[in-house]
Amino acid sequence: MKNKNIQLEDYFDETLKSIEEIINSTIIDENIKSLLQGGKRLRSLLAQLSFKACTLGKEKPAHYQKVLETSVSIELAHGASLVHDDIIDNDVVRRGKPAFHAKEGVGKALLLGHKMLASGFDIALSHSKEAAKLYVDSWNKIVIGEIDEVDFNKKNNSSIYKTPKEQIFEAYKKIIDFKTAGLFSSACEAGALAADMSGDILKVFSSYGREIGFAYQLADDLVDLMNGEMIESVVLPLLGRLENKSHFGVLKKREIRKMFARNEDKIKSYYIDEIKKHVSKAEELSRSDVISGSVYKDLLGQAPEYIINRMLREINLTVYSL
Repeated sequence: MKNKNIQLEDYFDETLKSIEEIINSTIIDENIKSLLQGGKRLRSLLAQLSFKACTLGKEKPAHYQKVLETSVSIELAHGASLVHDDIIDNDVVRRGKPAFHAKEGVGKALLLGHKMLASGFDIALSHSKEAAKLYVDSWNKIVIGEIDEVDFNKKNNSSIYKTPKEQIFEAYKKIIDFKTAGLFSSACEAGALAADMSGDILKVFSSYGREIGFAYQLADDLVDLMNGEMIESVVLPLLGRLENKSHFGVLKKREIRKMFARNEDKIKSYYIDEIKKHVSKAEELSRSDVISGSVYKDLLGQAPEYIINRMLREINLTVYSL
C-alpha cells in the first residue's frame, strides 16, 4: 500500500487480508482454524499499525511478512481465552455457532486452548526473548482477570456478599484492565517491539493499546446492556453506585432488570463519558513526540474513535473524543 493519502478503513481492509492469509497458511489444525474464523482481528490490526508507525512504512517486505506472524500469535492467545471463557461462563454459542466445548466436550476444549497458547508462545519465542516474555506476561494478566471475574461472580451469587460499592466498581474496572485492555496493550507493544523499538516508545504504545482496549470493552458491555443482556459482573457495579447500595444479597434477574430500567439513562451517560475519556487518552498518546511523524501516526490518531464507533453502531450511538 502506498504511503500517501491512506484512509484508515482502506488500510485496515488491506491489512486484514494479509492477516487472514498468514493465519490460513500458518495454522494446520482444522479445529483451531475453525475457532479463529469470524474474529474482528482488532488487536492484530493495531499491532500491524503500531509496527508501521514505528518503521514509517519503510520496512523491507521480508520484515513485514515476519511481523505478520505476530498477528497469528495474538489471535491464538485471544482465541484460547475465548474457548476458556465459554467454558467458565457456560456459553454455548460463539460467533453465531455452537461453542467448541458444547460440541466436543470440556476436556477437549481445555486441551485445545492449551495447544493454542503453546503455538502462540512458540511463534513469539521464535521472534525474540522479549516477545516471548511479553506473550507470557500478557497471558498471566488475562488469567488474573479471569480469576477475579470468577471470584466476583461467585460473591455476587452469595447471600453473605457484602462489599463497599466503591470496591465493587473498582473490581469491575480491574477485570476490564486485565482481561481485555491488557491484550490490546500487548498487541500494540508487540508491533512496536517487532520494529526493534525499545524504551519509552514501547511504553507509549502499551498505554495507547490499553486505552483503546478499555474503551472497546466498555462499548461492548454497553451494547450488551442496551440489548437486554444483564451480565451481573457488568451491571451490578453500576447499579451499586447509582442506587447507593453498600451490599448485595441474592438478586433475581427480574430484580436486576427493574433496577436497570430505573437507571438506564444514567448508565448510558456514564458509559459514553467513560468511553470518551479513554478514546481521548488514546488519541493523545498517538500524538506523542516519541512517535515520528508519518501517515501511519495519523492513522493511529484516527483508530480509537473509528474502532469504538463501529462497535456502537449496533445501538445507533456515536462518540467523539473530548
